[in-house]
Amino acid sequence: MTGAPASSAAWDDGSADDRFRVVPAAYLFLRREGQVLLQLRAPELFMGGHWAAGAAGHVEAGESALAAVVREAAEELGVVVDPADVVPLTVQHRGIPGGPALEQRVDFFFAATRWEGTPELQEADKATDLRWFPLVRLPHPVVPHELVVLRDLHDGAVAPIRTFGF
Repeated sequence: MTGAPASSAAWDDGSADDRFRVVPAAYLFLRREGQVLLQLRAPELFMGGHWAAGAAGHVEAGESALAAVVREAAEELGVVVDPADVVPLTVQHRGIPGGPALEQRVDFFFAATRWEGTPELQEADKATDLRWFPLVRLPHPVVPHELVVLRDLHDGAVAPIRTFGF
């Protein structure tokens, strides 16, 4: 590996070290009868005390966004979601211009209306509550970059690609 630090993983050969990079994440909104499942983030976490997608997390190296959201649903909610039942909503490029590299993100938002099992909190250290909310009466506060997608979902007009924070 030319120019790569000795600790680089096999998938990162260092060839893009001079390129702008973004952190990918995947979000899943479970939906039923005009409602969406949201979790309340633990106070000590990023956006602690805010309501957020029932399942979400970073896309791991070598993993697709679709595989990530299916994995997160199992890890965070204890449900099995068939990838065929996952509907893409939007891709959101968000960031803080001139901000830290860690805050330059690309978020893949999905929805599902079918799954196996009963959604229950699986990670008590990350979330303190899990509830269904009507899209017309969302709780307060909701993570801001997720709220814009939920409002679009309510309005029935989710743009396939959006930006946030620019």
